[in-house]
Amino acid sequence: MRSTRPFHVLIKPFGARCNIECAYCFYTPKLGLYPREVGARMSDEVLERFVSSYIEAQPFGAEEVEFAWQGGEPTLAGLDFFKRAVALQRAHARPGLTVRNSLQTNGTLLDDEWCEFLREERFLVGLSLDGPADLHDAQRVDHSGAGTFERVMSALRRLQRRRVEFNVLTVVHRLNAAEPERVYDFLVGTGARHLQFIPLVELDGQQRVSERSVAAPAYGQFLSRVFDLWLAREHVGRVFVRDFDSALASTLGVPGSTCVAAETCGRCVALERDGDVFACDHFVDWAHHLGNLRQRDLAAMLDQGPGPEFGASKADLPAECERCPHLRLCRGGCPKDRVAGRNVLCEGYAAWFAHAKPVLERMARCLRAQRPASDWRHIDAPPHAAALERNAACPCGSGRKWKRCCGA
Repeated sequence: MRSTRPFHVLIKPFGARCNIECAYCFYTPKLGLYPREVGARMSDEVLERFVSSYIEAQPFGAEEVEFAWQGGEPTLAGLDFFKRAVALQRAHARPGLTVRNSLQTNGTLLDDEWCEFLREERFLVGLSLDGPADLHDAQRVDHSGAGTFERVMSALRRLQRRRVEFNVLTVVHRLNAAEPERVYDFLVGTGARHLQFIPLVELDGQQRVSERSVAAPAYGQFLSRVFDLWLAREHVGRVFVRDFDSALASTLGVPGSTCVAAETCGRCVALERDGDVFACDHFVDWAHHLGNLRQRDLAAMLDQGPGPEFGASKADLPAECERCPHLRLCRGGCPKDRVAGRNVLCEGYAAWFAHAKPVLERMARCLRAQRPASDWRHIDAPPHAAALERNAACPCGSGRKWKRCCGA
């Protein structure tokens, strides 16, 4: 059975188990779902069932499918497990379908053999790194309480030497949110050219935000400052920040590139190691259980209840959200971050959207005119003839050479 619409699966081959102990990890508590199987990885039977059904369930017209391996720490499943996964993908892929793989990891187990495999199989690696050593090690420690920064940086250098494509995932918490310039310049200085900033929002049983979470105003200030640095350093088109890409897409009137910015959700499900499928990896609990691969068709889980109901509930917003001029950019944010229907980061999102709006609109004009977004400063200047002397002054009036300005 094929699904009616595209969907995405986050695969947890070793469940919530991890070899380090980040203070803010939201997934570690999921170990309690399977208390008798803490050390178990996904069986070969479940792996093959998933690979075949995931490929089979892709909707008509789909040209590619991505396998997104996460955790816990997915590399704990072992390199041989991933070699079997890739072999199964080749065996089950139908003609004309491109299969891609991504791996989200803390990086501490990546040795040269791992990196060679990742390069050969063209995996995209998402490496968790929260900034310079003091900011990273404040939250990302091992089971003995020791920082993991040096081990992560060693992995980053191995990935670079092997020319493995990677991006950096940075959790924005109370400490690093206060130092946007140091965080951004450090991350770009590592050679990373694709960045994802993930706000830390922890809610207790009384729906109160934890002390280590990023406060809404601080998050807005962080994104605004990073946005300004991205522009000032002339990194547009050279460094890609997921938040900025998504906001620009929404400004253009197309769906944002993240589920957070989508009008509805529920098309990005989580697969636990025993074949259980959940509505989202932030809602891995029995109330959001869609079924098990061994008893229920994957496409049916996505297209029939309770998955669709969960996804549609994201659009149930309070009146103040419906009136907000920035609604199309955030769509209420992630449902996990809502208290009484309102996102706890609302104030921060609104501040950064208002700050970035003039530039995003100019970038959108550039793209509609089939010019690069980096032309945003000069979109009102006339188009440049292809034969324009490259050493001539730029006609936009900036005073710079054309090849270093609009012709770059």
